[in-house]
Amino acid sequence: MTEQAHTSSTLSYRLAVSDDAAAIARLVNSAYRGDSSRQGWTTEADLLEGDRINADQVRELILADESLILLCQQNQQAELSGCVHLQKTENAAYLGMFVVKPTQQGSGIGKQFMQAAETLAQQSWQVQTIWMTVITLRHELITYYERRGYRRTGQFKPFPSEISKEVMLVPDLHFEVLEKRL
Repeated sequence: MTEQAHTSSTLSYRLAVSDDAAAIARLVNSAYRGDSSRQGWTTEADLLEGDRINADQVRELILADESLILLCQQNQQAELSGCVHLQKTENAAYLGMFVVKPTQQGSGIGKQFMQAAETLAQQSWQVQTIWMTVITLRHELITYYERRGYRRTGQFKPFPSEISKEVMLVPDLHFEVLEKRL
């Protein structure tokens, strides 16, 4: 996929560029942290506080090798409805930072957007497997991904050590690895 937009029903998709970094960081933080995230069901506000990501970190992901951020917009509006980070890892792709704007969650955007992201990963890198990590306490999110064809692998990863304990509202957070064959 090029930087040109690709349209699917009322949703359009495009690859992020450096100038999108601040808007992406705002979207991600609004969906996962703080009071705005409570408008949707993907909030981590009861588990973690503070920003999840900043514009410089987003810019690094956009510019990294074998790394893409796919953006989703609804009805050709300039405002972002979603974003997802894709990173090639050996013979698979990592899917992370999957976000739908909190006020648009539950409308079916996530299902279509995830399918577009999986297709992009497969076309970009010819991978047959896509994987993600989900905080183990996020049972409803794990169930959502299972409905999308992801399976629990039984593998767990520690929470990033660079996340300070002051940010964690719950001790000993861990990630579970989920994967899907494409």
